[in-house]
Formats: sequence, C-alpha cells, structure tokens
Amino acid sequence: MQEIKSHGRTLRVRVDREPEREGRPALWPSVGEYPIYDPFLYTTMTTDSERNERFRAALRQLAPGRRILDIGTGQDLLWAREGLQAGARHGLAVEIIEDAFHKAAANLSACDLQDQITLLLGESTNVQFAPRADVCVAEIIGSLAGAEGAAAVLADARSRHLEPGGVIVPHRAVTQAAAVCLSDLFPDQPVAFAEASLPYLRSIFDWHGAPFDVRLRVEGASPRALLSESAPVEVLDFNGNLRTGQRTTARLPITRPGHMDGVLTWLNLWCLPDEEPLDALHMKTNWATIYLPLFDSPVPVAPGDALDLTFAASLSDDGVHPDYQLTAALHTADGQEHHGSLASPHHGGSFRAYPIYRSLFPTS
Repeated sequence: MQEIKSHGRTLRVRVDREPEREGRPALWPSVGEYPIYDPFLYTTMTTDSERNERFRAALRQLAPGRRILDIGTGQDLLWAREGLQAGARHGLAVEIIEDAFHKAAANLSACDLQDQITLLLGESTNVQFAPRADVCVAEIIGSLAGAEGAAAVLADARSRHLEPGGVIVPHRAVTQAAAVCLSDLFPDQPVAFAEASLPYLRSIFDWHGAPFDVRLRVEGASPRALLSESAPVEVLDFNGNLRTGQRTTARLPITRPGHMDGVLTWLNLWCLPDEEPLDALHMKTNWATIYLPLFDSPVPVAPGDALDLTFAASLSDDGVHPDYQLTAALHTADGQEHHGSLASPHHGGSFRAYPIYRSLFPTS
C-alpha cells in the first residue's frame, strides 16, 4: 500500500511492488486521453515499431508532393518530419500541450526545418491556417479507439483543414471487446497498480482537481484470459462515415467455462484500407488493453451462455473526448439473467463506485 497526495487529499493506493518485466501483466491508469505526457510516454510511442511502420507505409504512399497536417505532433514532430522524408512538400504541425510545443520548437530549430514545417500551438479544433492540407496524420488513437477524441478532432479536420478529397491517416480504428474476469488477467499476482504508474495517477487527479474512477489499462494481457468471442463495439471510419457519438449492441457467446465480471477491450487499427490491422491484444505495441467492470462480483459462465453488451459513446462536456456507457445482460443456458452496467466518463463522475476501485483505493 502506498499513498499519493492530490489537491491536499491523501489517497491510499494498492500497489504491486514487483518490478514490471516482460511477460508479467501490469495495471496502469489509462493515460493517453489526458494532457500529462512526459519524455517516457513520448519515447514509448516513438519506439513502437509495430505502430510506426504502419504510419510510415501510409505516408510513403500518400505524402509525396502534398501538404500534410500532423495533429498532436508531440515534442519530436514525428509525423511532420516523417512526412517530409516521404516526399511531402510542406508540413503543418499542431500541438496543444505547451511544454511539448516548446520542446518541438527547439527541435524544429535544431533540425533547421523552419522553412518546411509550420508549428502551431493550440487545439486543432480552434486553430486556423491556409492553404488547407491534403493529408492529415494524427496519432490520437486510444487503447479505447476514440478515447483521445479522435472522432471529434478528425471530423473537424475533414471539414475545416483538409482539401476536398483529402485523406486521413489512420484510415480506421475499432475497439474490440470480450468477456473476462479481472483476476484471470493477473494470474498468480495481486490486482494492484504498478508502482511506476503512481506519478501518472496523481497527475490525472491533479489535472482534474479530484480523484475519479480512471479507466484501467492492463499491459501484457493474455488472449488466453478471454471467456467469449470478441466483437467490435466502437468503429471509427476516419475517411468514411465518421460519427462523434455511437451506440453498438453486440452478442458475445461464452466459449469456455469460468467466472466473468467485466469486459476487456483492445484496439484494431488500419493505417491503409487493405492492410492487416494492428491488433493490440495479439501484437507488441504501446497500445494496451482496457478492463471495464460490469458486475460487482464474478458470475459463473459456461459455453452456451451469452453476454449482450451495449457500448455507447457520446461527447463529454469538453466537446472532444467521449464518455462511455456500458450495459450488459448475461444470459445463461439454464435461463438465468445477470445485469450489469458501467459509466466511464472521460473525467469526473464517481470515485470508488465499483468494488474494484474500492479495492484499489482502500480507505483503511
């Protein structure tokens, strides 16, 4: 057990003191949807070969001779620079986090690219520039596909920042879901936050001004823990019918006996329409899985049972990041029904409302 302090409040946090290592799952808060990036988080993205090669391949095909827009460029101006290397004639790079913007400006000067890249500070949904871009590249995809605001941000980019017929990279992002039991995701180890995650947990609470039930990121989750078939529950077609709000109902047939208390979600990502998607559950990438609790205690399941899951996303009060609402009905082969639900707002909402959060943030 450790303590963190946020806005004068001391919180007890259940911590796994075992060092993180390859092959051992780790529990973190989901961090990508909050403005708390630091050099460590940027490095995990810039060194993600599974992710980066897909973005580079798309830029090699789409960028030559075109103006590209890099939204969320980060301190390294990664995709603006990669676009130039792929043959783009000019890059526009937008960054909202002020510290990252100033580091990006220093890097831009050091690389002597001021004539080739225009760097802007602010939200892409507020900035204006001319002429418009031909290609928009934005790595603002979350472990829950839309969690970082990709739908609202890229819908705005299509309407205001891209020429008619302009193209967005990535092409498509999908959140997959399957039934699980949280304890199965952490075999032979405690369900507790990784010690290295505590500064980020504190930063999220400091940014918001109060603690709330953060989304639970499971790094290194095993596909063997799944209890059901998977199904897409959130679909973002960035070059097609892109919706900022959606509601999907999926049936998840149970495939093996066990106990379930929630669902595990993970990202499938296409940077080009016809490629094999990145699969964050089965591939090594900086995107991880997200566990979402549904039942207060594990419910026995067996083949022949099915979970009907409704997964809804609607814009939060900031107009960019989605709030998620899940409702579930577990139908067992013997005719019983078990109902569960979860409200997972981007910020605010309840704290310690579900048993897992009361375990992770004990009061005594």
